[in-house]
Amino acid sequence: MKISAIDIKPGNVLEHQGKLWLVVRRELVQPGKGGAFAQVEMRDLRGGSKLNERFRTQETVERVRLDEKEMQFLYFDGDMATFMDNENYEQLTVAKEMIGEPADFLTEGMICTIQLYEGAPLAVTLPQTVIMTVVEADPVVKGQTASSSYKSGKLENGRRVMIPPHVAAGTKVVVNTADGSYLERAKD
Repeated sequence: MKISAIDIKPGNVLEHQGKLWLVVRRELVQPGKGGAFAQVEMRDLRGGSKLNERFRTQETVERVRLDEKEMQFLYFDGDMATFMDNENYEQLTVAKEMIGEPADFLTEGMICTIQLYEGAPLAVTLPQTVIMTVVEADPVVKGQTASSSYKSGKLENGRRVMIPPHVAAGTKVVVNTADGSYLERAKD
């Protein structure tokens, strides 16, 4: 589907130079001299490299539609993660590096969103938050003010996270899967 360069928005996927690019940022620039243009920052969906491209506003670009499927995580086999489509029970294997750091938070049975282009997986999105148990918590240092002090804690998956002083080992906490940060104590 062709769209005008002025209609490009962050989150769009474009086909450019024979590759698929995710638009990260777009800025319209109107110089004092010459025509207006769209300055677009893009990330290669397969390779991960970044590209800054300048399109004249009247130029057209090819926008690609991705298929999104909710799939259930089954298991890791080395550096490969296996997911299952709950509708037809087909399995799909994805490299752990495609998922990135959030892969640490994958648990058996978790429902994830997988973006596909012509049947090939391009990206895996986990739920925004997960509930994890703190297995190890550093002792509280006396004299620290409660408002801004955090201590290091280790989660059941081995990841270290900064937690408030009142959280002890054995406590369930809500963690952001995107950056691995503590959000709040889990409600029982």
